[in-house]
Amino acid sequence: MEHVPALDEPLKKSLGPATAKVLGEQLGLHTVGDLLHHYPRRYAERGELTPLADLGDQLDEHVTVVAQVAEARVLTFNGGRGRRLEVTITDGAGRLQLVFFGSGVHKPHKELLPGSRAMFAGKVGMFNRRLQLSHPAYELLGADAGDSAVDAFANRLIPIYPACAKLESWKIAKAVDAVLPSAQEAEDPLPPALREGRGMVTLPEALLKIHRPRTKADVEQARERLKWDEAFVLQVALARRRYADTQLPAVARKPTPGGLLDAFDAKLPFTLTEGQQTVSREIFDDLATEHPMHRLLQGEVGSGKTMVALRAMLAVVDCGGQAAMLAPTEVLAQQHHRSVTEMMGELAEGGMLGGADHATKVVLLTGSMGAAARRQALLDLVTGEAGIVIGTHALIEDKVQFHDLGLVVVDEQHRFGVEQRDALRGKGKQPPHLLVMTATPIPRTVAMTVFGDLETSVLDQLPAGRSPIATHVVPAKDKPHFLARTWERVREEVEGGHQAYVVCPRIGDEEDEKKAAKSAEDETEKRPPLAVLDIAEQLSGGPLAGLSVEVLHGRMDPADKDDVMRRFAAGEVQVLVATTVIEVGVNVPNSTVMVIMDADRFGVSQLHQLRGRVGRGSAPGLCLLVSEMPEASPARARLAAVAATLDGFELSRIDLEQRREGDVLGQAQSGVRSSLKMLAVIEDEEVIAQAREEAVAVVTADPGLDGLPALRTALDALLDDEREQYLEKG
Repeated sequence: MEHVPALDEPLKKSLGPATAKVLGEQLGLHTVGDLLHHYPRRYAERGELTPLADLGDQLDEHVTVVAQVAEARVLTFNGGRGRRLEVTITDGAGRLQLVFFGSGVHKPHKELLPGSRAMFAGKVGMFNRRLQLSHPAYELLGADAGDSAVDAFANRLIPIYPACAKLESWKIAKAVDAVLPSAQEAEDPLPPALREGRGMVTLPEALLKIHRPRTKADVEQARERLKWDEAFVLQVALARRRYADTQLPAVARKPTPGGLLDAFDAKLPFTLTEGQQTVSREIFDDLATEHPMHRLLQGEVGSGKTMVALRAMLAVVDCGGQAAMLAPTEVLAQQHHRSVTEMMGELAEGGMLGGADHATKVVLLTGSMGAAARRQALLDLVTGEAGIVIGTHALIEDKVQFHDLGLVVVDEQHRFGVEQRDALRGKGKQPPHLLVMTATPIPRTVAMTVFGDLETSVLDQLPAGRSPIATHVVPAKDKPHFLARTWERVREEVEGGHQAYVVCPRIGDEEDEKKAAKSAEDETEKRPPLAVLDIAEQLSGGPLAGLSVEVLHGRMDPADKDDVMRRFAAGEVQVLVATTVIEVGVNVPNSTVMVIMDADRFGVSQLHQLRGRVGRGSAPGLCLLVSEMPEASPARARLAAVAATLDGFELSRIDLEQRREGDVLGQAQSGVRSSLKMLAVIEDEEVIAQAREEAVAVVTADPGLDGLPALRTALDALLDDEREQYLEKG
């Protein structure tokens, strides 16, 4: 009997070592199972011609097209010494040119005859303003091809695989053929009752149909089944996390009437928005239970998340506990500390002359504090004198001891490593309650997928008094006079008594230059991104001469950073040229204009975040997105989307659709390639919601999955160690 390799067998045992090496290095496929889960991107039909018109969006990408040869001609150059073969292929609607040079001309000249059809694979390039493929690999189809090719493609859908320069789609197809018998060995993770109840095919059948479908119905059946696998296994992992959390003990923290929280509410000069009141109630209900709260608080920039978090912290202090707020940077920790102490007034002056009766101490703890201040802060934490501490990851160091840590608030979760959150959680006598705040709006499906072990609250109203922000794209290359007008607008705002931000993607110091030079060695890198230090110099000596221009970036000394921020907040600095250190939490209501240089180098959600720094006062905000990208490029389409809407949820959706699901599972957190190959988090909302329900039912009935060994195996494969930790500590 023929040997059928097991799914965990290394590919080099089944395929040639050269092919296995390329699959491993270029596509991250190492085992038979990996290759079986490398699904076709799409399918070409035997008689169908691929729309060549769509290639304009895929410049510099490797593509596979199925088309017919319209004409072929050999041209000579260099006085007859050089030969070039130009082949024009068509799909009836569009045309594309292929070129072959030198001795590579002979074979295609004999084979690519007008009327013949083939698959062509290569990198889309541009020559004389026309798209072309240079030296594409090709495989003839139909009557012109050898028997085996005809057989392979006869009456079938042709799978087009995600490929790379060293391995064309049809070579991957041949590698898949070699391991396809192993699909029979695939263990089915779906409980039989669930699979049958939903009328789905078995996993071996789904793998067979996805790789070698005979009809479009085969593809649909396979896709539906494989999407369910991904959604269900992931939701089971999250449901188990939630279940485990409900088993943990925590101290219930019920707000005490007549305490710090009531005193704080009484002195508020405004009423909370309806959204803030609703979310606060959800949080207080969670805090009152005897297992730890795990809640994600999403809110647009400026929707008042800090106010909601502060009220939760005060409620915990009221019942004798302590609350810690973690910020991703020192600038932010200092800013939160300033705004919290200002909001609390004499309530933050516990133990001091003039402090109110219920007052507590609010301490700051960052890495750059002086030794004496740091000693005092540590003492206040261990004695319980300080009810609230705000800091960076310096809070997590072993030396930091709490008297009774009851609540951890994490600001801008996506910037915080998982180990750090875990370490802080371990500081309580029992696990503290956890509130994660993010200003990056997350579509519901992503929240169910990535933060599926957190309950979600959304603040979607802006507090009264926030001004609208107008956003425009400035095409610096096509219309240089627009850029000149940009700096005039900045001047006008400053002369009107306001302040401006100019954001650049890079710092421009020595360390940064080395990095830029290194990445410029890579041919694909265009000019290095614009840098803070260069732009600040150009502006001070040019269009913004005479204004007070300062720089702010992450590699500055913390004391200098704080000094610049303080002077900017006080209005002494008129224009701040900065990197994205200002992205989160920087609050200067007098800033009305922001210019983002090389805006195409930032993600959609990041641009939305940055823009939220202006228009925080009574004057309207203006955000100008400067880009040199051509009008028809996808990058410009992204910028146009940001300019067209202020709805962060809509933008996060666009952002996700464009990035696809590559980093949905928190690549930044786990460094693991996404496990979502078939599931599109945005489009498959229904599948995810149903899978979540089924997963909860399965885990409630059998938390250890003892009766479902195949599901346990699938879970282990999905949650390799790193991702398991990511989910665990999320």
